[in-house]
Amino acid sequence: MPQDNRGESIMERGCVQIYTGNGKGKTTAMLGLALRARGAGLKVYIGQFAKCGDYCEIKAIKKYLPDIVVEQYGEGYKINCEITESDIKSAKNGFRKAVEAMCSGKYDVIMLDEINIAVHLGFLTVEEVLNMIKIKPAGVELVLTGRYAKDEIISAADLVSEIVEVKHYFNCGDHLAAREGIEK
Repeated sequence: MPQDNRGESIMERGCVQIYTGNGKGKTTAMLGLALRARGAGLKVYIGQFAKCGDYCEIKAIKKYLPDIVVEQYGEGYKINCEITESDIKSAKNGFRKAVEAMCSGKYDVIMLDEINIAVHLGFLTVEEVLNMIKIKPAGVELVLTGRYAKDEIISAADLVSEIVEVKHYFNCGDHLAAREGIEK
């Protein structure tokens, strides 16, 4: 089994993965990994920081993979909106729940969707996320998604994928609303 620079196998240690960048597909990549992990019998926890409501992926998880735990923290996207104390409190409470889930021994994979946005908006600090990475139990895979991943968090990760937008129909004058089953 491949060893890392600390002499541990990567499976024993578990990795920290980041999906970031301005392109479409970060959450989709995370959800594909959730599907793969569940197919392998791993227990999965997903916490969503900038999303609320029954997106189609949440409906599918509830219907077909009900043993994947999904929790949503907050009231939805806040880019270009006024940030309230309630937003910060929701993110902090959600982050606390995610850390508890990670340390509980109940889950093999912890996925924090849009956590990079939560840091970018000031709901959470870089230090909080770095501390979570530091206390991550051996064998737990930690997946962090969202645009604007901070350099310090990227440096602490084992795998970073940047999703780059080459062309997107939203920017081509079509002004499509988010389509159910495709974007939401």
